[in-house]
Amino acid sequence: MHTYRYSQILTIAFPILLSTLMEQLIGMTDAAFLGRVGEVELGASALGGIYYVALFMFGLGFSIGAQILMARRNGQGLYGEIGNIFYHSLLFLLLLAAVLMGGSFLFSPHILRQIIQSDAVYAATESYIDWRILGLFFAFINALFRAFFVATTRTRTLTLNSIALVVSNIFFNYSLIFGHFGLPALGIAGAALGSTLAEGVSLLFFVGYCRRRVPLSRYALNSLPPFRPALLRKVLVVSLPVMLQNFLSLATWFLFFVSVEHLGERYLAATNIVRNVSAFTFMTVVALSSTASTLVSNLMGQGEAESVWPLLRRMTALGFYILTPILLLIALFPCTVMHIFTDDASLMQTARGALYVMLSSYLFTIPAQILLHAVSATGNTRTGFAFECLALTVYTVYILVAIFGIKVSLAWCWASEHVYHIVIFVLCMVYLQGRSWRSKVI
Repeated sequence: MHTYRYSQILTIAFPILLSTLMEQLIGMTDAAFLGRVGEVELGASALGGIYYVALFMFGLGFSIGAQILMARRNGQGLYGEIGNIFYHSLLFLLLLAAVLMGGSFLFSPHILRQIIQSDAVYAATESYIDWRILGLFFAFINALFRAFFVATTRTRTLTLNSIALVVSNIFFNYSLIFGHFGLPALGIAGAALGSTLAEGVSLLFFVGYCRRRVPLSRYALNSLPPFRPALLRKVLVVSLPVMLQNFLSLATWFLFFVSVEHLGERYLAATNIVRNVSAFTFMTVVALSSTASTLVSNLMGQGEAESVWPLLRRMTALGFYILTPILLLIALFPCTVMHIFTDDASLMQTARGALYVMLSSYLFTIPAQILLHAVSATGNTRTGFAFECLALTVYTVYILVAIFGIKVSLAWCWASEHVYHIVIFVLCMVYLQGRSWRSKVI
């Protein structure tokens, strides 16, 4: 039985962790700068950012499906097939980005007008989305590059790329939001445009790095393969449930923020602060889950299904080892952390209770996310999608009843995180205790 040591897991997971944390700094940079512009802009950036990420999840979901297949081929030693999967995925992602961008320009004003109550928040959100949506082309291709590097366990590259992404994003945001270096002061639109330009810098880095450092012929990346519809269908079969799963997850997250907006602009701004604080911790969970996904897929490719559960136990323990001290520090010094995003003491007080509830949810978030990614990594992406749908249904019912029915406090609104992850954890535990997934072939 193959056993991954903690040191081996960290070797793969740490660059992914740095990468995801750095990428999350894009949204956090927007919030940190816009928190100095105004509460409306701070809240609108949350709505616009989640709207954008919900669309991005289609591309990310597809790239995760491609990652699962590339990791399986990597485990099998079929390296030439990795390039074929990469280029077929690239073609699909470019077409998908064009469709989503066109649809957003046509329909987003009507959708947002129907669901956002405040005129000021609506105008600011629409201004953000108009510029941010242009980054989908860059973001989709970047997601595919990250999938390739994670699948082949060449994850150190992601750290360098993320540094370039964050540094360029801070520069563009500072310049375009406030109008420095001779550039116009665009406010919230500048935040969106700056993030889009930073995604372009990230893509240029990936292309340049691959040309110089990656053995292109080993992975058949040095030439375009003939189009194989059957291969694209195979990627879609694995990816489609993940695409829908990720989109629905962010769509309900968007629903949560829209629901909170109906409580008032102040509650929306406070919720955005809590969301950005949670980024410090949730990105660690994302990194460990992504590592679990690629290692599970590699183990399945090597015929080592019996090694999956020992790996998952180690991944979960590692998550608690890393996050427990961070969560405690945030709980002990909440105002110090929230001060990154606002100078308003009363706004911090509004957010404090919700922050404590969010922190406590990690008791279930850590194991639930790792197990959910493991279910998809076995190739049973439809099962993972079914679990996600059931959990999101319970989550949505809770939000609607809590906010529009009972009209609970902001802290109890954030208890929806407990509800969602408890359902995911129970479903995945029951499924992975069985044996049907062990013989899955993709």
